[in-house]
Amino acid sequence: MAKIMIAACGIDCEACPSYVATVKNDQAALEALAVQWAKEYGGSFSASSVRCLGCTSSGGVQIGHCSECGVRLCAVGKGYTTCAECQDYSCEKLTAFNGQIPGAKENLDRLSIVDPKGWTRT
Repeated sequence: MAKIMIAACGIDCEACPSYVATVKNDQAALEALAVQWAKEYGGSFSASSVRCLGCTSSGGVQIGHCSECGVRLCAVGKGYTTCAECQDYSCEKLTAFNGQIPGAKENLDRLSIVDPKGWTRT
């Protein structure tokens, strides 16, 4: 079984519509997602800017926000894969972010109890 790809913030990358559309090379889905995210997050998105192979991927495309994501930069700066590994877990920065993303906090809570490095998909 493969490990679940959980981003630093707790997002399940493999369940993210950006990841799914990128892996399937589904241009129509990427274009629809760009429109959806522009409405939801109030920004300018294109199909190419929402392509992503996961926050933790070491090669390939990542959504444009990854390079500036404060949660990700904090975790990587401390040498962690996810925030569940951090002694300051559930800090103010993470709590504010998790309020916007359903399921992310639950993923990190599970990791902090089970195995901060990840669990396997069954």
